[in-house]
Amino acid sequence: MNRIYADYNATTPVDPAVLAAMLPYLGDKFGNASSAHFFGREARAAIDDARVRVARQLGAQESEIIFTGGGTESDNTVIFGVRPGHIITSAIEHHAILHACQHRRDCEVTVLPAGRDCRVDPADLQRALRPDTVLVSIMSANNETGTLQPVPELAAICRHRGVPFHTDAVQSLGKQPVSVADWGVDLLSLSAHKFYGPKGTGLLYVRRGVKLDPLLFGGSHENERRAGTENVAGIVGLARAMELPLVNLFDLTETLAAGIAAQITGAHRNGHAMLRVGNTVNFSFAGCETSGLLLGLDLEGVAVSSGSACAVGSLEPSHVLTAMGLPRDLARAAVRFSFGRATKATDGARVLAALVKVVGRLRTFTAC
Repeated sequence: MNRIYADYNATTPVDPAVLAAMLPYLGDKFGNASSAHFFGREARAAIDDARVRVARQLGAQESEIIFTGGGTESDNTVIFGVRPGHIITSAIEHHAILHACQHRRDCEVTVLPAGRDCRVDPADLQRALRPDTVLVSIMSANNETGTLQPVPELAAICRHRGVPFHTDAVQSLGKQPVSVADWGVDLLSLSAHKFYGPKGTGLLYVRRGVKLDPLLFGGSHENERRAGTENVAGIVGLARAMELPLVNLFDLTETLAAGIAAQITGAHRNGHAMLRVGNTVNFSFAGCETSGLLLGLDLEGVAVSSGSACAVGSLEPSHVLTAMGLPRDLARAAVRFSFGRATKATDGARVLAALVKVVGRLRTFTAC
């Protein structure tokens, strides 16, 4: 069976150019970057070069880049690294932010709502800010719906009040331009495996002057901001992946969305139709269950998901969709379609055909 992968928001394949850049550091160039001898210096030079290239891509300074073990670590470092006080986030954040906030026992947390379009209202942020607010964290693109948040506007509000602003940009890079300078953010998280780099590697941008305590303790790696022997191959791969050209998939996902609307009754689109990353659309199908939809599509050779891969196995409906005000039955009937660099126009047509077949089958079974 010729299978179609439509779950690029969960993870992406490592691009051949990225793999080629990494391979030397998985072979002969195996040194520890903290070692003073030739092998160590060779590894250190690779990390230094990667830091320069990453900073250039983000519009940042080299000293503002911290390499991490992925998006979760980057997010956690931000939440646990600020001083005690008041934190503001949103109800549609990834659990790497929401669960970390729940564990900051010395902080009061305000969770902003999201509208039916999955967007945070800047006016809500304006009202929520307090003299003791120490951090605001709002993601740039939602992982389930693809909806874009008004990050530059939110960051400007925080800057005016002197409050550090963090954005989880894990689902943005590779799908839209990401610039810390243009966005005006103080902190930003990324994860390489979301943009054709290796798993287990990420970064955290920390604007110069922002105070952030380390999450990990041990050696003096990353200028004493993140202890642990550096993943040289992963860092090199991350830097190369950030240099890959953007691919515009908006027309492809819009064609799929139009086909769903035309051919499947009781299909409800979730999130903003236009203000989104181009590769992602999310629909609920009345009269179906997410589990049945995912299994049925997989049997038809189409790999999709209900949302965050980190929440697989949960019996509860998506916290993102419920925060948007979706009725429970529709929140439990949602599917996320996320395309990538290898997706072809013919794949979209095959996804639609399989979806029509599966939804029809499930509804017939439910009616019996």
